[in-house]
Amino acid sequence: MAKTRLLDPGTWFSVGCRRRPVGWLAWVITPFAAGLAVFVIVAATVVIFDPWKLGAIFLMGMMTLAFLTVGASPDSDPVHPPWFDWILSGLSLATGIYFTLTADDVVNRISLMFELDTLQTLFGTLVFLLTIEITRRTTGLGLTAIVLLFVAYNFFGHMLPGVIGHGYISYNHFLDIMVYTTDGVMGLPVQVAATYAFLFVMFGTLMFYAKGSDFFFDFAAAIAGRRPGGPAKVAVVSSGMYGMISGSPTSDVVTTGSITIPIMKRLGYKGTTAGAIEVAASTGGSLVPPVMGTAAFIMAENTNIDYAVIAVAAILPAVLYYVGVYSQVHFRAVKVGFGGLDPERIPRLWEVMKRGGLFLVPLVVLTVALLEGYTPTMVAVFGSASVMVVAIINKLVEIHYSDTRMTPGLLAHETGHGTYLFYRSLAETAMRMVPVAGACAAAGLVIAGITMTGLAAKFAHLVYAITDAQVFFTLVVAAGLTIILGLGMPTPSAYILAAVLMGPILLELKVHDLPGHLFLLYFAVMSAITPPVAVAAYAASSIAEDNPIGIAANAVKLALAAFLVPFVFVYGPELLWMGPLWKTALTFTSAAIGLILIAAAIEAHDRFCRTVPLRLMLAAAGLLMLAPFYMPLAIGVGLAALTMLVNRLIARPQSAAQGSDGA
Repeated sequence: MAKTRLLDPGTWFSVGCRRRPVGWLAWVITPFAAGLAVFVIVAATVVIFDPWKLGAIFLMGMMTLAFLTVGASPDSDPVHPPWFDWILSGLSLATGIYFTLTADDVVNRISLMFELDTLQTLFGTLVFLLTIEITRRTTGLGLTAIVLLFVAYNFFGHMLPGVIGHGYISYNHFLDIMVYTTDGVMGLPVQVAATYAFLFVMFGTLMFYAKGSDFFFDFAAAIAGRRPGGPAKVAVVSSGMYGMISGSPTSDVVTTGSITIPIMKRLGYKGTTAGAIEVAASTGGSLVPPVMGTAAFIMAENTNIDYAVIAVAAILPAVLYYVGVYSQVHFRAVKVGFGGLDPERIPRLWEVMKRGGLFLVPLVVLTVALLEGYTPTMVAVFGSASVMVVAIINKLVEIHYSDTRMTPGLLAHETGHGTYLFYRSLAETAMRMVPVAGACAAAGLVIAGITMTGLAAKFAHLVYAITDAQVFFTLVVAAGLTIILGLGMPTPSAYILAAVLMGPILLELKVHDLPGHLFLLYFAVMSAITPPVAVAAYAASSIAEDNPIGIAANAVKLALAAFLVPFVFVYGPELLWMGPLWKTALTFTSAAIGLILIAAAIEAHDRFCRTVPLRLMLAAAGLLMLAPFYMPLAIGVGLAALTMLVNRLIARPQSAAQGSDGA
């Protein structure tokens, strides 16, 4: 058994068990988590904190919470933290108090001009060690190993020969930059996590507790449940809708997949197929505006591009992604003969909208606020406030239908219900942010290490040597590097590392920041479903009761559009609204048709391609139509027409033979 676990790649990147404290422990942790969330809200909307001070208080507060809610291993006690976790949590709290008391001195000092004193060295060392441990617990060995590799390069890189070497870096120098500036642990990733990333996660948590996820599932069932492969299409639509507000593939899989995967299996889908459909649909939610996940917020800060611009630019690529997934699901259902949902399980659209249509209001509020130019922080605040209002209205309407005697007492009761909902959501948001905070702190270590050693410029020389400074080959290298970096680590970390290493290279090759960094973001998101370490697939495997590697492999096939569309908008930025509208419409339409043809070829759909050569021809036609250039588009259209004509000619003799046999 132990040998089997050792040979399982997922074990190498396993994370500590997530604890849900009960009893007296819950009475301690829950108020602390809610209080930390209140601090973030106040710091984002009322009191202006220095960035370093904000990052320090937030990170150490999250670590205090993390060591009590995340075990040291998957086999740790899921309820009661052991004594050493209490010590680590206490050290985190003590460090946070020390930083709070001395923040003004840290902010006003000049880095590297003065030696760190004894206490600064002690607490700086604590921050470094606690960051490594919380990274290991929350993200596994993958990111931890990369962080330690960069740390080793910082300390011993001066011994390396040639261009890869760098000057000597002392421990004092290392700690000063890593801990006591905004270039390291308290840098950009943690700053984003401590502001609007936290607030958008709170928005999704509020929507979950207000039963918004139930509405999205019912809405998807009402519009897609009757079609061939109904449960699978419901999974695609509901997961995409819920994913665009949750921004977390894993939580989306657990939330909607617990309903859709068992239904698909009962209809006849294999466990690997059902899990893959849910994983592909849920992962794509991180690419759908208005909430695209933490990595998109980090992209906004890193590139100085307004988040509203990124969100608007991401609309058409996200639609293309779901065109690809939905098409494959449809063609497979038609080919195998899967029907729709049980009619008794399909609600009427009017009834769904009557019960929960107000849940669309927060999405409208988010969209309008973004387009009006509000900061992402205020957009998240407006969205969360609108969810609270919708939740209270829905509850009041429910009471009104069951008891028409609306009284001030009932109104006060529902206000209390809203307050409790808000309290639970605050605490849950802080707990959901634990892995994100740990990953962002670790990414800060890597970014500072790259900056101190000048590794980014040296890495550029290596890439140019491999690709000869050709844009296409550089994009291929960037995609591969991002996926490899993303194995076993969260999307934000994968994007950050890829952006630091490849972002400047793409910019130097005249790739605009928006398509270039969105390209990296797409592949960072897809690293979550790429074998052998596919976190979302492992989450789905427990529900589907099937092999996670098989689920991940099938999910990659379903999500093929996400590996192709980024190349389209780099070469055709009009897909991101960077050009005339007619060209945007042409590029989008041709790409959508191309993805449908590729889906038909993958699933061997009889109406398009009956033989292997025809499947290859149809796939080639689809790929040519994806290219945002006139000549490949014309060739692709011609090849697609030829393929369908030949397929029709082949089908006629077969139909005639079947008719004569029947006679």
